[in-house]
Amino acid sequence: MFEKEYDVIVVGGGHAGAEAAAAAANMGSRTLLVTMNLQTIGQMSCNPAMGGIAKGQIVREIDALGGYSGIVTDKSVIQFKMLNKSKGPAMWSPRAQNDRMRFAEEWRLALESTPNVDFYQEMVSGLLVKGQKVVGVRTSLGLDIRAKAIVLTNGTFLNGLIHIGEKQFGGGRAGEKAATGITEQLTDFGFVSGRMKTGTPPRVDGRSLDYTKMIPQPGDAKPEKFSYLATKILTEQRDCHMTHTSALVHDLLREGFDRSPMFNGRIKSIGPRYCPSIEDKIHRFADKDAHQIFVEPEGWHTVEVYVNGFSTSLPEDVQYKALKSVVGFENVKFFRPGYAIEYDYFPPTQLKHSLETKLVDNLFFAGQINGTTGYEEAASQGLMAGINAHLKITEQEPFILKRDEAYIGVLIDDLITKGTEEPYRMFTSRAEYRTLLRQDNADLRLTPRSYKLGLASRERLERMEEKERRSKDFVSFFRNTSFSPEDINPILEELESSPVKQSDKMFKVFSRPKVTMEHMKRLAPVADYIVEHALDNEVLEQAEIQVKYSGYIAKEKNNADKLLRLENIKIPEGFDYRKLKSLSYEAREKLEAIRPVTISQASRISGVSPSDVSVLLVFLGR
Repeated sequence: MFEKEYDVIVVGGGHAGAEAAAAAANMGSRTLLVTMNLQTIGQMSCNPAMGGIAKGQIVREIDALGGYSGIVTDKSVIQFKMLNKSKGPAMWSPRAQNDRMRFAEEWRLALESTPNVDFYQEMVSGLLVKGQKVVGVRTSLGLDIRAKAIVLTNGTFLNGLIHIGEKQFGGGRAGEKAATGITEQLTDFGFVSGRMKTGTPPRVDGRSLDYTKMIPQPGDAKPEKFSYLATKILTEQRDCHMTHTSALVHDLLREGFDRSPMFNGRIKSIGPRYCPSIEDKIHRFADKDAHQIFVEPEGWHTVEVYVNGFSTSLPEDVQYKALKSVVGFENVKFFRPGYAIEYDYFPPTQLKHSLETKLVDNLFFAGQINGTTGYEEAASQGLMAGINAHLKITEQEPFILKRDEAYIGVLIDDLITKGTEEPYRMFTSRAEYRTLLRQDNADLRLTPRSYKLGLASRERLERMEEKERRSKDFVSFFRNTSFSPEDINPILEELESSPVKQSDKMFKVFSRPKVTMEHMKRLAPVADYIVEHALDNEVLEQAEIQVKYSGYIAKEKNNADKLLRLENIKIPEGFDYRKLKSLSYEAREKLEAIRPVTISQASRISGVSPSDVSVLLVFLGR
């Protein structure tokens, strides 16, 4: 069946696997996507949404690099919101509610229309390894399929175990069996594995809910989109709704705590800190009488509803009884109960920054196998693993994004350098250069690099260059055009901002905190320029940010450039840290385990102090 050798085999068809297959294929590799169920490619296993705080920035970065997640999201979106709009632009984060069925369908169609992608439905039970190099995979039917590189994106399927109350059964997702064999083989090779936990809430029948008792949560009046390409903007949206738990609901849930796998010792692994189950929230925040519940439709036409904020592994009878006491859920009908799932992962300090494993050449890991949680984190790793798998087998340098270049760079560096003992989730606070890493400029940061790789299309590059040129020209217009006090002072008085006494450049007054583009558009020269040059909202937003935050952006760029000097100081491969007696014992231990490539990476390892970095610099003659 498989006479030829593939360039890249991707194992798993979730968000990481789909992006990995698309990236490798679009760069020219003959790619095989092997998954246990072809009907669930790109499936949203948990909430029907993409983006959010910091996650929205990641989706924009994936799109800028030529990935598919932003395009698929735009084609299946039912509601769009820009979160944190009341804060500075570094915090603005796009989020979309999606039609779950259409999302998976669009992913399947996108991959099927990608040249170089083949598909095969079966479980991969092991790897074919020759010496220290992976050379293929073995399926559960005993088929050996050869390839030059393998990308593992197994999600929650490696020895997955589902918990509902005191019941437990093997599975990688509700209704799907677990994957076996791979963990055991990798640990035989010397890999260290661990267990993690995640969970999901009940799905219910929207026809049984009383939305009149809930608070509507509409989308933005002027919705945007994720992709920088010419995907369509929503003209119609579906509302979400919000309700709350209560002291009564909490008491009903507590009645089942003795049968909860979280509290009776059945679940020993660690779950996501920032997306806890409802029983965990009640236990950790006992002083709170209520928690928010977001009622999210699963699509345009289905009646299925996702109960966001009610993730649980309590017995199904307890789930049902408690949820019936939530306002608006008095007559609720269940589609399926919530559950928790435990699965194997491999601490990511065992990887290089390219996501290739240190122990086995040409073997790459991406997604939850690396200890992350979230579609967006998984998709970005899949994209990078697919890119680097292609680069490795074509004997090119790996593609690595630095911390000042992308949230994806922060994510991977955190994983490789610090590791994780709980499901890793991205936040804006994790990025020290978040003023540079905004959602609005991901294309300006990353598309030129992706185009050089052969991944981003010429169309994508030309759109980016046009946006950059028009934005720069508009900023120059503000720097070089003057205003008169008679025109600007009425606006400043409205804003209770100090009036001006003489003419000055528009850039200066536009830099004031309360003055927005909408105010500047009331000045005739600005309005005329916008009309004459047919500027769209994307250019207007980019120009406004460049004017109002130019000082902050320049300062952060300067800080990044200073630290870049440490990034350029390489540590020789195979360096023996044990011979540096001036290093602390903990530093020697951590440096030997992680094997940082640069001084900058070494400085970010937990347990390596500034004095340890100084010792390394002295020894390296710097």
